Amino acid sequence: MSYKTKILFLCTGNSCRSQMAEGFVRSLRGDALDADSAGYEARGLDPDAVTVMQEIGVDISRQRSKTLEDLGNTQYDYVVTVCSEADERCPVYLGKARVIHHGFDDPPTLARHARTEEERLDHYRRVRDEIRAYVLTLPG
Repeated sequence: MSYKTKILFLCTGNSCRSQMAEGFVRSLRGDALDADSAGYEARGLDPDAVTVMQEIGVDISRQRSKTLEDLGNTQYDYVVTVCSEADERCPVYLGKARVIHHGFDDPPTLARHARTEEERLDHYRRVRDEIRAYVLTLPG
């Protein structure tokens, strides 16, 4: 078995963007990358994130919201912060991991004033598609 590059997607609540990224790596890049996601808090899995991922055949419903502490001493090759707060708070104790910031808009914030379910989900879909495109560029 060959070595897979280990990558951690880090966000504030590990409920949406980092979960989508983890799901895309498992679905699209699982042959070369091993992904986890975590947050500074575990806010639970965003049901709208699950919905828009299922629309394109990626099931993240079994993933769970985790904190960095939940990951133990796992060593990563890359840590990708997907929100500005995570970028600012990214701990220096993440071993030899290369830290990369690639921010994405926060779908729940964007969708807060949506007038319809479709309008709300469109915000999630746009960010989902941006995350998918980014995951396809990752080394590994």
